[in-house]
Formats: sequence, C-alpha cells, structure tokens
Amino acid sequence: MAFIRKRRLERELYSKERFSLLLLNLEEYYFEQHTANHIINKGCRDERKFRGSLKICSKSIIFEPDDNIQPIIKIPLRDCISIKAPEDNEANNPFTRDTSGGISVVCNQVFLIKERNIIAPYKTVRGRTEHLFQLDVAGKLGDVVQTLHQLYRASCLDKMGDQAAMITAILQSRLARTSFDKNRFQSISETLHMECKAEMVTPLVTNPGHVCVTDANLYFQPLNGYPKPVVQITLQNVRRIYKRRHGLMPLGLEVFCTENDLCSDIYLKFYNYQDRDELYFLIATYIENHITEHTAESYMLQWQRGHISNYQYLLHLNNLADRSCNDLSQYPVFPWIIADYSSSVLDLTKPATFRDLSKPIGALNKERLDRLLTRYQEMPEPKFMYGSHYSSPGYVLFYLVRVAPEYMLCLQNGKFDHADRMFNSLAETWKNCLDGATDFKELIPEFYENDSSFLVNSLKLDLGKRQGGKMVEDVELPPWASGPDDFLQKSQEALESQYVSEHLHEWIDLVFGYKQKGSEAVAAHNVFHPLTYEGGVDLNSITDPNEKVALLTQILEFGQTPKQLFTIPHPRRIIPKLKSLSRTSSHSVSIAESPVSPNEESFEDLTEESITLAWNNIAKLKLDEQYKIHKEAITGIAVTCNGSSVFTTSQDSTLKMFSKESKTIQRSVSFSNMALSSCLILPGDTTVISSSWDNHIYFYSIAFGRQQDILMGHDDAVSKICWHDGRLYSASWDSTVKVWHCVPGETLSNKKHHFELLAELEHDVSVNTIDLNAANTILASGTKEGTISLWDVTTATVLHQLPCHSGTLFDAAFSPDSRHLLSAGEDCCFKVIDVQTGMLISSVTTDEPQRCFKWDGNTILSGSQSGELLIWDLLGGKIIERIKGHTGAVMSMWINEQCNSVITGGEDKQIMFWKLQY
Repeated sequence: MAFIRKRRLERELYSKERFSLLLLNLEEYYFEQHTANHIINKGCRDERKFRGSLKICSKSIIFEPDDNIQPIIKIPLRDCISIKAPEDNEANNPFTRDTSGGISVVCNQVFLIKERNIIAPYKTVRGRTEHLFQLDVAGKLGDVVQTLHQLYRASCLDKMGDQAAMITAILQSRLARTSFDKNRFQSISETLHMECKAEMVTPLVTNPGHVCVTDANLYFQPLNGYPKPVVQITLQNVRRIYKRRHGLMPLGLEVFCTENDLCSDIYLKFYNYQDRDELYFLIATYIENHITEHTAESYMLQWQRGHISNYQYLLHLNNLADRSCNDLSQYPVFPWIIADYSSSVLDLTKPATFRDLSKPIGALNKERLDRLLTRYQEMPEPKFMYGSHYSSPGYVLFYLVRVAPEYMLCLQNGKFDHADRMFNSLAETWKNCLDGATDFKELIPEFYENDSSFLVNSLKLDLGKRQGGKMVEDVELPPWASGPDDFLQKSQEALESQYVSEHLHEWIDLVFGYKQKGSEAVAAHNVFHPLTYEGGVDLNSITDPNEKVALLTQILEFGQTPKQLFTIPHPRRIIPKLKSLSRTSSHSVSIAESPVSPNEESFEDLTEESITLAWNNIAKLKLDEQYKIHKEAITGIAVTCNGSSVFTTSQDSTLKMFSKESKTIQRSVSFSNMALSSCLILPGDTTVISSSWDNHIYFYSIAFGRQQDILMGHDDAVSKICWHDGRLYSASWDSTVKVWHCVPGETLSNKKHHFELLAELEHDVSVNTIDLNAANTILASGTKEGTISLWDVTTATVLHQLPCHSGTLFDAAFSPDSRHLLSAGEDCCFKVIDVQTGMLISSVTTDEPQRCFKWDGNTILSGSQSGELLIWDLLGGKIIERIKGHTGAVMSMWINEQCNSVITGGEDKQIMFWKLQY
C-alpha cells in the first residue's frame, strides 16, 4: 500500500514537526520561515509569549508553536485588516520595549489547528484580534513585511485568476534570484548537465525549487528548504521514468527507483515542456532500454501469458496512463470486483458473486441507467451521461480518511465530511454506487493490497456521529470477512480468480481502451464530462486567467479520465488448461468434447512437461555435428519421422537427402537451374515437396527416387510452402498465397497429382513467408515490405493486416497455443501480434537481423545474420545466451517435437546438428 506506506514514512521523518504543506490551501505556496515569538495580550497582566516558527505562505501566515499543547495558528491573508511593523517613535508602539523585529497582524478570522497535537477539524475564531510576532533576526523585518504586503495585495484582488497571476509573478521573481547550491553535490567531481526551475509534487500540494542533473545524480532543492534542504536520487538506482500530464498540461515527470512499487521517488512539475523533455532525455539516456521494456504492449504480453498477476497488470496500466499516487486527481483506479456483501461465505465459483466487468458502474443498475439516458438524450452538446467521475480526489480520500485525515482536512477547508457520508460500510458504499443518483466511483489499489489500516480507525479520530447516534469508527465489513486482513485476502483472491481473469479485459476496454471515447463509449454507456478527457480542453488557448483558474480547479477536483492506452479491443487472458472441470471455461468445453483415456492424458502431460523442460534449458544447446553438403546457402530443412534422413534445399538449386546414420549424402536432385527456397515432407515419409525460384513446386518420391510431379502455380518465385490434410499453401513473390487441394497420383503408375486451386489470397507486394496455426484455421503471411496479414483459411478472408516491420519480413510463426504470432524482419526487430485482436503487443529490438527462429510463446531460439544462435527472453526483451554457430547468416532452422534436437542451415553451406545437454 504505497500511499499509506509513504505517509507512515513521512510521519517518522518529520514526527517532531506538526506543520506540513497540507495546512496550506490548494494551489498555495510556502515561501519562507523565521524563528519568532508569538506575543498575546502584550502589555497586559496576562501577557503570554510562545516561541515557535513563523511561516510565510502565498495565501496565509502560519505560526507553529514549539509547545505541542498550543494550537498552530493560521491567519488567511484575505482576512487581514492590517500588517505592519510599528515605527519606533510611535508613542503607543507596543514594540518599543524589548520587541525588536516585531510584526503586528490585525485580522477578523483565525484558524486553530492541531491543538494538543490532535488531528481534528480546524477551530475557527471569528472577530477582530491582533497578533504580534517578534522575529529572532530583526534585520529581516523589512523584507518580511514587504513580502506580506505584496501577498496581501494579491489576496485582496477580486478575481482568482488575477490572484494566481500575481502570486506566480512573486514566486518566479524569488526563483530567479536564487539558484541550486552546488555545495550540495555528493561529489566535487560531478559534472553539471542541466539546471532549471520546477516544483516537487506530492498529494494536494506542490513545492517550488530548483532541479539539477549531473552525470551521477538528480537533485531537487526546495526554495523553502522544506521538508529537507535537498532531495537527491542516484541515477544508477533509477529503474523507471514517466512523462506525466499534470493539471492537464504535459509538464510532469515521475521517477521510480523500484520496478513494481506504486509510489515514485520523486514527481516533478516543470514550468515548460522543453525543460521536462530535456531532463527526461538525460535520465532516459542514462537508463537505456527502459522505453522498450515498459510499454503497455509488453506488459500485456506478460499478463496474457500469466507472468504477472491481474493486480500487477492493472498497476502497470495505471502508471502508463498517467495515474500517480502523488496526484489525487489522477490516482490509480481499480475496479469493484465483488458484488456480494451480504453472504456469510464468499463463493468465488459463482458468477453472481462478481460485478459485471463489461459495464461501467453507472450502467450496472438498469433503472438508474434509463433515467440517465433520458437526461442524456435531452441534453445539448456537449453531452455526457454521468455528472460525476469514477475517480477524484474526494473519492480517494473518502476511502483513505482514516489513514490520511490531514489530506481530507486540506481538501475540504479544515473539515471532515458529514458522518453519514463517510466510508462507513462496504455494503452501504456498494449499494450507493449501484443506486445513487451521482455516485459512480470505482475502487483504489489499497483494496487489493496487504495493509488494512485504511479500514480501521487506529488514530482514534473523531469523525462525527451518524443519525442513529453511532460514532464513525472502523469500516463495517461484509459477513464473509472475519476481519480487515481477511477482507483484503479475499478481495485479492477475487481479483486473481478465474472469472476476473476471463473478463478483466472488458473493464480495461472501458477505462484504458477503445470504449473510453467516441462512438464505442456511447454504445457502452461510458460517457463522462468532456473536460475529464485528455485533450478535452486546451489551457494554452484560454487567455482569460480567471477562466483558466476556474476551469483548472473544476477539473482537478472533479477527476480525470486516464490516458487512452488501447484503441482496439484488448485481448483476453490466456487461461491455463485445468485438470478438473469444476469451473465452466472455454478450456473445459474443449476437454469435454475430446475425451481421452487416462493413459493418453498422462502421455500428453509427460510430452508437455518434456517440452517445457527442454525450453527451460534451451540455453544448454550444444553443437553435435556439422557437415558442408551444399555449394550455396541452405534454405530449407525437413526430417523424416524417425529422424534418420534429413532433406535440405539450397540456393544451389539442389534437394539433398542426408543420412544421419552413415553421415553421407544419399540423394542429390536438381529440378532446374534456379534456387530452391523451402521443403517439407508429406505424412508417411513418401514424398518431399520443394519450392523454387523458377515459379514451380516440385514433388519428389522418396521411395522411387524420382521427380513425381510439378505444380506450375505462380508467376514469380515461390518463397515458402506449408501442408495440412491434403492442402498445400504456397507463398510467392507474385504477391499471392495460393491454397491448393492435392489428390496424390497412384504410386505405381504414371498418373500425376491432381491440383485444384481453392483460394488465392492477394497481397500488394511479394510474400516472403507464411505459417499456419495449430488448428490450421488461420494463415499468417509476411511481405517484403514488412506487412503481416492474418487470414481465415476457411473463408479466404483477411482478419487483420498491419505494417509490422520496415523492410523484408524474414520469418513468422504462431505460438504453440496460437494466441500470438511472432515475426522477425530486416529492421532488426521481433514483433508480437495478438491473433484474436490483431494488436501489436510487443516489440524487441535486436542488434542485427534475425533470419529464422523457433519459439514456445515465451523463449525464442533465433538464427542471426552473423551466424550466431541467440536465446531470447521475450517478456524481458533481452538475450539469455549467445551460441557460436555458422560463419554466415543462419538461413533455416528445424526443431523436433520434443524440442531437444535442432538442425540449422547456413549461408556457409553447412548443416549443423544441435542437442540439448542437461
């Protein structure tokens, strides 16, 4: 629970201080502090003097007594009647005697805060009062009074925009007169790269100062020296960095020194995007590869394949969508998952236990939705369905008030909400989200973490009394939870349950995806106020400062919609096959339809286990044998079922049959003087088919050692062939993939094959490679211009087409489960496509082109342009192992069914036999 953990750490660090920036108003700055005495009833018998610290802020004067029993005094500048330092020659001067450095503040309203060091609503003292402050350093008196007069004039301006403009001018003047103190560098040998002005952002407050970047560290020096003189981050420790939208402007930057934590190490807001972008570039250059490793698509692939949990995936999406625990108007948003808050036992096997994740909160109750839609239809443009958002500062603090009461007091001008509107009960809150006319809030990450303190009033706060006379204490939990920790445990189990895993993509579509905006949002009943969306308003185009301040205040308090991460439907999660059929799923249907005997099932399990074991140890691949058998590069490899004979094709125009037992070439056949591009063996090991650059496809009888047939099927070179169940699929540089039905000839006669053209899949440019999925229902084709097309084989129609690579696409292959397609191209990239949606979900950059590969969905074994075999961790986007191989490019690769034996063919005219050595 990052927010709570951070608050706890702050309390430990600054436990001696009662003052915090949360005592300021929203959009207020803390400028400076002076040690002083606060004198009450000067010159009277009951005169009292309290020592403490006088804080000069942009909209108020705050005095923090050293004595914790005494309250902090906050005097709003707008409520001041006079602020002066009386002249020494005044007869009635209360400072003439032992009061050098004195300031008199006369006001008609004062707030008393944290009396007896108890967090409680502020006490308001109305009526004319005078406060005398005696500074320890009398020489600063003139400057302090001058500053207060400036700020007082700003507070007296009628319009908020004019106030903000004047305060900003004062702030920028102060920043311009100061610079970063280079004596704060960790080392005298550090080289300065950049210095600029910025503000450090924490929830509800910003703190101006100077940012400095060296070759080793990032520094922030607050103008006011609070909470400490310098914040320092070692660049070597930085793991992630994100550009942020802050106040609807692209001015934020958030830096993380952890991989998975929700809260950052520093969040900075700059005064112009050029400074932000320059600092981002400097840090990003230092931590290379962070961009490729941390995209929505790379996290999606990890989530789909079960490498990260639902919780972790939602955290990453929130991070990428500008959600930050430092910005309560863009706090991370999590879904309501559980819909049952009345049962004594939580049954996670029942769909009725769960909320419908395909609908926004506002659409879960049909009666309420009908009323909202009626209003929507009658509304003038711009229309919206919901008058409040699903995430806002008020909603975040509604949930967290018991652990972050000072934030609630800051947001609500020193008051807690009415007791009956507090977060009193899970069941009540869920019911109100379903039935309330204006309540559409979702949850926050804390509901799926391990710290239950936000559900317990451990600070013994006086949060008020409800209508029935009951005090607001701990949150009332559902009957199925034995306590706060048990509630969180069951909530986590619900979030990671199979039902949620199968449906979470639907909620992602609403909040981060294609149903967030436009016609899809309207159809999904997911339309919020236009000002909440990124790009909904251009603040730079608004010249009236008052209008700009009012608009910004409205948006920040109302909440903001996350940045849109996906514009097409989000893929489903891949749910592992279950051994039992206790839960209904797509897998249980397929198991039920294809019953197998226990022996067969265990054999399949053993095969799967052996394949998994092989891929887990693929880095231990060792060269067993190598033979130079061709005069040019080897383009295709096919092996008989028993593994005894290896057929290869080459650019030297020959098809060769190599015996593994005798280690000799037993056949060498040339069909024409043109290069052969690929080969395959038909079931039964009786026929080899080879494709040629002479536009033809050749059928060769192994048994009779002769050419059996020719298919003259294309108008340019045939680049790749596939076979399944009597159908031949041929790709060609003539920009087509053709599907043929082949009826074999009678082996003992001269009768030829009969070829029937079933379909012609047309492309714009030459097709370089093809692959069939495991069910042989989808064909992937890759072109010389780098485009991938996915075709429905049964209807000969294109399902998806997207430009993946710049330049020739060398190889493409489906994952074993057919959920993803991996491709490698001339542009030195691996690309992963989700087959269901056609979405490009991952991209890994390589040092050189990878010419061919095999993969298991997670790990890639590839043959490189230089001849090395490379083993890749696809999800991590990194090389696990480099294995020295050919002296030229690896042109072709074969792997056996158990995945423990590999054959490669190279530009160096050799075939190499590789074995796994555990």
